[in-house]
Amino acid sequence: MAKSILIIDDDKLVLMTVKRLLALSGYSVCTALNARAAFRRLKEASFDLIISDIKMPRMNGIETVKRIRQYLLENRKARVPEIFITAYASDAAYQEALALNVAGYIKKPFDVRTLQETVKKAMGENNGAKENINN
Repeated sequence: MAKSILIIDDDKLVLMTVKRLLALSGYSVCTALNARAAFRRLKEASFDLIISDIKMPRMNGIETVKRIRQYLLENRKARVPEIFITAYASDAAYQEALALNVAGYIKKPFDVRTLQETVKKAMGENNGAKENINN
């Protein structure tokens, strides 16, 4: 069974591009344009990884990840590794992501290899090695 990934991004082009790249790598991919849609997806299915944009309207990706963690905890579900992906790679956002101990941090624009390697590491598919944050 393919590992399942939830991608959260308000940019439809980025969302579809990342979905296609990961699907071509053999992953089962589900998408959400915002936090509300992401929570609907979480209620419908389980995921092995969550990839979230940081800068989104209404609820940013950092707050979304915090709330997803709380939801999983309250519903006695296992924590899911997260990767942040952002075009707004400020030091403050990076430090906040680091403080959350996310599995990865990718700056847009990124190349396919960076995405694939970060996903593999986050899911422990890279010879058991797992990095905390990728630049």
